[in-house]
Amino acid sequence: MTDRVRWGVLGAAKIANNFVVPALQRSRNGRVTMVASRDLARAQAFATKHDIARVSASYEEVIASQDVDAIYIPLPTASHFEWCKKALLGGKHVLCEKPIAMNTAEVEELIALRDQTGLVCGEAFMVAHHPQWAYVRDSLAQGLIGELKLVEGSFTYFNDDPGALKNNLALGGGGVRDIGVYPVVTARLATGLEPDRIQSEIVLDPRFGTDRFARCVADFPGFTLSFYCGTQMARRQHMMFHGTKGWLSVDAPFNPGSYGPAKVRHRRDATGSEHTQEFSDVDQYQAMVEDFSNTVIGGTAGLVFSLESSLANQRVIDQILR
Repeated sequence: MTDRVRWGVLGAAKIANNFVVPALQRSRNGRVTMVASRDLARAQAFATKHDIARVSASYEEVIASQDVDAIYIPLPTASHFEWCKKALLGGKHVLCEKPIAMNTAEVEELIALRDQTGLVCGEAFMVAHHPQWAYVRDSLAQGLIGELKLVEGSFTYFNDDPGALKNNLALGGGGVRDIGVYPVVTARLATGLEPDRIQSEIVLDPRFGTDRFARCVADFPGFTLSFYCGTQMARRQHMMFHGTKGWLSVDAPFNPGSYGPAKVRHRRDATGSEHTQEFSDVDQYQAMVEDFSNTVIGGTAGLVFSLESSLANQRVIDQILR
């Protein structure tokens, strides 16, 4: 292995086109060498835009290529587990979009396969790499808001397109798997704790069968997480950590830039003062892919966001949907 990981991309999805592949091409330790789409013309246009040397209409060809070390998977959710397995069995490291699987049993199988092959396999939770979340975690650990009592969150957008992949039940569509994962994962990352009781109310779209709205309450040791997510509501995302001596508000917690600037507001109850910590010019996608490549190369002990954390997050999602 050289000091740069050679990446193959399975599919020309929006997340790959707009965020992850540009981050890979900017990264210090990685480069995309091949992309596949079952529509070869689409693969060629994608490759031209991102300066990728090789294209294919076959995902298997990318996995088999001697010019590829790691596979990035931005396919529909229901395909994640299948192609993660194929890539690992094909001898390739894997970074897969969230959620990496449809249920906990599939994540457990990926962990076993990762350990069997000795390859790196991870879920693309970019938020785990943004410094605003390290700031929230450290602030909570230092007791800046006293004892944490309540975490509130939201993530919504509007998409009622019958042709949208996110509205296709067979492809793993629905709001909880697409965006409900984010309030869950950031609450877990910020506190280092796991919930012991979960309740949810879910509204299905009668046309698609997917969940278009979910309201969830998760009881953690010492505090409660309450959040909602919706796929047919005006765009919004927010996370609030409310303690006995103050609160922390994360105004663009998951997609800074698209939903507003990355900043955390800290309100102190005793003085009534408010401090805002801003995080400008941070590319959480680039930080994510560089962490993955460092792990592949051997520059770090392990991924910032491990498959074990993916498993814990999937347990919560399974319970919400159940």
